[in-house]
Amino acid sequence: MATAPADILIVEDKDALRQMWRLTLERAGYGVVEAADLKQARQALRRQPPTVVLTDLRLPDGTGLEVLRAAKSLDPDVPVVVLTAYGSIEEAVAAMKDGAEDFLQKPVDPDHLLLVLERLVETHRLRRACLLMREEYARRYGFPRIIGDSPAMQQVGQQLQRVAPTETTVLLLGESGTGKELFARAIHHLSHRRQAPFVAINCAAIPETLVENELFGHEKGAFTGADGRQVGKFELARGGTLFLDEIGELPLAVQSKFLRALESRTITRIGGGQEIGVDVRVVAATNRDLAAAVAARTFREDLYYRLAVFTLEIPPLRERREDIPALANYFAEKYGREIRRRRVTLSPAALKALQDYDFPGNIRELENCIERACILCEGTTLEPEDLRLPTATSPAGRRRRS
Repeated sequence: MATAPADILIVEDKDALRQMWRLTLERAGYGVVEAADLKQARQALRRQPPTVVLTDLRLPDGTGLEVLRAAKSLDPDVPVVVLTAYGSIEEAVAAMKDGAEDFLQKPVDPDHLLLVLERLVETHRLRRACLLMREEYARRYGFPRIIGDSPAMQQVGQQLQRVAPTETTVLLLGESGTGKELFARAIHHLSHRRQAPFVAINCAAIPETLVENELFGHEKGAFTGADGRQVGKFELARGGTLFLDEIGELPLAVQSKFLRALESRTITRIGGGQEIGVDVRVVAATNRDLAAAVAARTFREDLYYRLAVFTLEIPPLRERREDIPALANYFAEKYGREIRRRRVTLSPAALKALQDYDFPGNIRELENCIERACILCEGTTLEPEDLRLPTATSPAGRRRRS
């Protein structure tokens, strides 16, 4: 019996054999996706990343090694098992060099196959656990490591890792300063779009009259001052990810056009009449209650449901206090070397003061606090007085508690 829900992609051109494997795996509790050739396998891989790939070596339009490479290009950690009735040492070596976890010769004993899959599912689970928090993985993919070992962060990280390789639109929810753009970048870098652009736009930072132009661009002569064609963010992100921060601030007049772009994957520049195809994956973020905005008729209900296919709520810092020491030490080392040209540490008393504080500005406030302390401190150890945290009696503290 499968120890955890898992999806197995079976790639086999013989219908009877594929169906037999499917029945065997479904009886063992696995979910199964079928593909009869290389083309279908590639489509299945892009549609829903599997937990394990089980592929025949000989396919009508290619080989199992091509399936293996396609799977590894989308998710380097997915285990792949290659099966063949024409096994050879050379083929086994080639499969293993390309990253196959196992190479089995047909006919395969069902019980042996289930044992192999059980081991690989557990291997996949361990590889994926805490992936975003691993420094070496962040270095490999070139994005800042998400720091945090708290249960809340572990849960968010695991959900993010499952949705990232898909094409699903993601809505990130969380207070200001929780690092929503960092999570959006992680989604992009863990997807098959990571080689294409990541384009970010802050809807709250752009004047309402210019938002449509920023998103869709304009043609020459579209309005006074339009001396040439301008490409919008949708086109700049073609093939990659478009991140819209503060999506709740998107003007109502632009929301219908944005919804149409999401659904049709086409845009029309201002002043233009031609529809332009845009293959982008959209990730949006907000610190507003969009459901309340829908009720207040300031946000379109249909757009809300189109964006909220998969929601991720980033916990505020006060709900993950156990992560504060790791974050504070990371910022202390960073700004110590940048500002003081030496290693800066935090005293136990300083760490306790940080953990006792609520941080309404979340990680952004914590980072600012540590940077300021690195400027003000006399030595190389930050003390509570260097942090200058607001107190209940300070003006800033009273404002935060009012």
